[in-house]
Amino acid sequence: MRFEVGKKLESFTCNTIDRDGVKPEELTEGQPTMFLFLRYYGCRMCQVDLHDLDENYEAVRSAGGRVVVVLQSSREVMKAAAKKKAFHYTIICDPDEKLYKQFEVRAASKNEELIGGYATWKIGRAVELGLEHGAYEGNELQLPAAVLVDRDRIVRYAHYGENGADIPTVDEIAQLIRQIK
Repeated sequence: MRFEVGKKLESFTCNTIDRDGVKPEELTEGQPTMFLFLRYYGCRMCQVDLHDLDENYEAVRSAGGRVVVVLQSSREVMKAAAKKKAFHYTIICDPDEKLYKQFEVRAASKNEELIGGYATWKIGRAVELGLEHGAYEGNELQLPAAVLVDRDRIVRYAHYGENGADIPTVDEIAQLIRQIK
């Protein structure tokens, strides 16, 4: 069930920070939507990605789209995080890796596979931002994926990460959304 450009997003149900049994059409609200499959909230690379998304989310909004982040974090961890700061995007809590398995978002075979691309830069940036590694959750070797669907939930872009930092930047997400509007 890998994401394939031109195919409709498979149906699923998920849990967000505050709602159970949410369907894709509720998540997209009829807008182009980028689904970012990251690792877990405590991961410093993911914290940098979330920080950048928070800081630059207006670029996504002005492009006419949305972002939904999928994390292998528990609802409890994410509720605690949401008390400290508001997220401008929806977060799916998938601690059992149900969606990762359904859509074949693979894990690395060894730790060394996580490092590459911008991974070292993101870890350095996390240190600069004062972000500390949190609790380990989910699959420590999980790789990311980025999937953009249009307003009809047809996959228009699908990328399975080659390393732990291999996802589009917020500006690239906004540009991809503009291309399908």
